[in-house]
Amino acid sequence: MNSSQSFFEDQTFKDLDTSKQAFSKGEYEYCKFVNCNFAKADLHQISFTDCDFDNCDLSLANLSQTAFKTVNFKDCKLLGLHFDHCNTFLLALDFVNCKLNLSSFYQLKLKNTQFKNCALNEVDFTEADLKEAKFDDCDLLDAKFENTNLEKSDFRNAFNYSFNPDLNKIKKAKFALQGVAGLLQHHQIIIEN
Repeated sequence: MNSSQSFFEDQTFKDLDTSKQAFSKGEYEYCKFVNCNFAKADLHQISFTDCDFDNCDLSLANLSQTAFKTVNFKDCKLLGLHFDHCNTFLLALDFVNCKLNLSSFYQLKLKNTQFKNCALNEVDFTEADLKEAKFDDCDLLDAKFENTNLEKSDFRNAFNYSFNPDLNKIKKAKFALQGVAGLLQHHQIIIEN
């Protein structure tokens, strides 16, 4: 950390709006962000460790070299984010009730990541390691999975997913019977009840 950056620990930030007030560059540990607006904010090289974001908007924020080390997002709007531009050292994320449409996790290691009740429309998971990830009640419409490690991942409560099993690692992944059609769509077969 250089001398121009700050260190914040165990603090709660409420109703912060980065479009109206400056957000200090630096390191944030064990901090909580509630009802904050980071939309289009420059979060370049900021470090978040063991932090919680509740009901925040980070849509289209610059995540270049941003560190998210064990960070939880709940009820957040995270549209169009390039998580693939983050600092990958100790990257660990969990999402509950979040809108992540049009975001990218390209080539990221996200083992054991939890996605619960999330909108993941058109999200890019190409070449990501999602081993043992859980997609619980998630909408994966047009999400892209290619050369993705989905071993032991849980899709049983996910819906609208469609990907080619031949182009992904799916050993011991879990699927519900009603979702299996999304794995066969690339074969152009007709499935009837």
